[in-house]
Amino acid sequence: MSIQTPPSNAVRPAIRVAGLQKSFNKQQVLRGVDFEVAPGTIFALLGSNGAGKTTLVRILSTLAKPSAGTAEVNGIDVTRRPEAVRETISLTGQFAAVDENLTGRENLVLVARLRHQRNPAAVADDLLNRFSLTEAGRRRASTYSGGMRRRLDIAMSLIGNPAVIYLDEPTTGLDPEGRQEVWQEIRTLSQGGTTVLLTTQYLEEAEQLADQIAILHEGKILVNGTLAELKALLPPAEIEYVEKQPSLEEIFLSLVGRTETESEKGSTR
Repeated sequence: MSIQTPPSNAVRPAIRVAGLQKSFNKQQVLRGVDFEVAPGTIFALLGSNGAGKTTLVRILSTLAKPSAGTAEVNGIDVTRRPEAVRETISLTGQFAAVDENLTGRENLVLVARLRHQRNPAAVADDLLNRFSLTEAGRRRASTYSGGMRRRLDIAMSLIGNPAVIYLDEPTTGLDPEGRQEVWQEIRTLSQGGTTVLLTTQYLEEAEQLADQIAILHEGKILVNGTLAELKALLPPAEIEYVEKQPSLEEIFLSLVGRTETESEKGSTR
């Protein structure tokens, strides 16, 4: 069920999927998926394991072909013109695709050269600064924390300024601090005009980030709309005045942040 009804004079969608189906042998993974994503927005695709999220991303990335239906990215058909689609997109998979034997800067320079950037070194330095990795740039990626590695991975995906970026479960396996770091970078991407398609199993992640949320279940979109529209599907909650207790994540981040601040003060004495 789709809640949103775009006006006829709406801007062309960054992503348009219509009647998309995909089968592997006799197993049907996608069963007629339809949705549109507006440019410069964050679209969260929610679903449990096996719902078809990664298969959908692979089709939109031209890494797999649909069995039926159509998909367009920036008005380009992913099946008819895959090369043109690849020039406008970038993909960050479930696991950071960095070379751990190289430094952060070397990883960025390598990708910039592969994408034929005019000044790979300048591109690398700019992204290190943008993602707060300048000091770590000359260290091997193997020494990075999970959050730093994921930030480097996203930075590598942005080389060439893709109009659309796919983030397939970007915070899987990260601690609360790492998740917050990645969330901030995703917000920054959207604010800069990049369209983000985010697949996730984490409901809080979609709540925090998404302009639009679709729930994919057994290969079908069950519902598609804003968070407010999805909440409106349920009966109004009864209002009760209770004392709000901090979540475990809030407690963790508060304590860790306080400890880091005290450590910094001690190092300046």
